Amino acid sequence: MGLDIAFQPRNACAMPHDHHDHDHDADHPHSHLPSDPALRVKALETVLTRKGLVDPAALDEIIDTYQNRIGPKNGAQVVARAWSDPEFNRALMHDATAVVAEMGFYGRQGEHITAVENTPETHNMVVCTLCSCYPWPLLGIPPGWYKSDAYRARAVREPRAVLADFGVSLPPDTAVRVWDSTAEMRYLVIPRRPEGTEGMDAEALAALVTRDSMIGTGLPKEPAT
Repeated sequence: MGLDIAFQPRNACAMPHDHHDHDHDADHPHSHLPSDPALRVKALETVLTRKGLVDPAALDEIIDTYQNRIGPKNGAQVVARAWSDPEFNRALMHDATAVVAEMGFYGRQGEHITAVENTPETHNMVVCTLCSCYPWPLLGIPPGWYKSDAYRARAVREPRAVLADFGVSLPPDTAVRVWDSTAEMRYLVIPRRPEGTEGMDAEALAALVTRDSMIGTGLPKEPAT
C-alpha cells in the first residue's frame, strides 16, 4: 500500500495580503469560492479608486504582469533546466532561493523558495493551509482553487483523493508528501521528466511543464508523438 506522508507543517502565514490575490479561476471543480467573486473584487476596486487609494492603471499593470507575462513561464524555465542540467539540479535542491534569483526570478512573494523533486518513490504536493502563500515570481497569480477552503483542508486529510480529482493517478507504492507553504517559505515542485524527451532543448522541455505540475496537482504534458 502507498504511504501518505501528509503534511509538512510550517509557521503560520504572516502576510494578510495573500488573501486578496486577483484571480477568478472559479470554474475549476475544486473551487468553493463565493458565486460572485469577480463582482466583489470589482466593487472593492471601485470604492478604493473613488477614494484615491488605488490607481486602476497601475493595478491592471500588476495583474497583467503576474497573470500573463509571468504566469508559470518562469517556473517552467527552472524545471526544464533542472531536467537537463544535473549540476543545476543539485544547486537548486541545495538553495533554490539563490538559484532562481540568479535567473532573475525574485521579488514580492518569492523571497524564500524551496524546490522539492518528484521521484518514483515520492510525489510532492503544495498547499497553504491558512491562506494562499504561493511563489508569484515563478508561478504567477495562484488559481482560485488553491485558495479555496476545500483544497486547503482536503489536501492535508486526503491528498490521494485530491490528486484523483485532478486526474492524477499514482502507483500505490508512491508516497504523497504535502508541503505547507507559508510567508516564510514557498515551494516549487520539480515534476518527473516525461519519457521520450531525450534530445529536446530547454525551450521544448519548458513547453511541457504545466502550472499544476509545479504545485503537484498535475503532471507535465507528454511530448508529441
